[in-house]
Amino acid sequence: MRIGLYPGTFDPITLGHLDIIRRATTLVDKLFIGVAINRDKGPMFQLEERVALIESECAQLARETGAEILVHPFENLLIDCARDVGAQMIIRGLRAVADFEYEYQMVGMNRKLDDSIETVFLMAEAEHQAIASKLVKEIARLGGDVSKFVTPAVNAELIGRFAKKKD
Repeated sequence: MRIGLYPGTFDPITLGHLDIIRRATTLVDKLFIGVAINRDKGPMFQLEERVALIESECAQLARETGAEILVHPFENLLIDCARDVGAQMIIRGLRAVADFEYEYQMVGMNRKLDDSIETVFLMAEAEHQAIASKLVKEIARLGGDVSKFVTPAVNAELIGRFAKKKD
């Protein structure tokens, strides 16, 4: 069985993330979505909320693709998380050259830690290359329309989150 791990903070999950997840399911039989618990980033959505959104958004995708998609929160090293779930590959999405430079360093370090786990890069589709969770949150915070970047359910969560902050 081919097992992959697609890690990130997913704060929130975007159409770009879902594009990478969909394409990753063609490479593996089982895909773990590793939700990083990164207290330094100060995520807007709590871990439980991010996990619930990912599970909800991936349920239909799993039915469509036939791949098993599981959500796995983690707070340890990425390579240790990959070992924990039995992944043979780590899947990373790339949007731009800046992403590649950072990821290139990470791959080198991960290969030194465990050279049995490969990293596979998937380029985001052209219509998703500009999408970044950080920018989506900023646009939503300022009252902009993010419906082109996230699913309707995530959009509703963002609208609700920022409506509460105005009260």
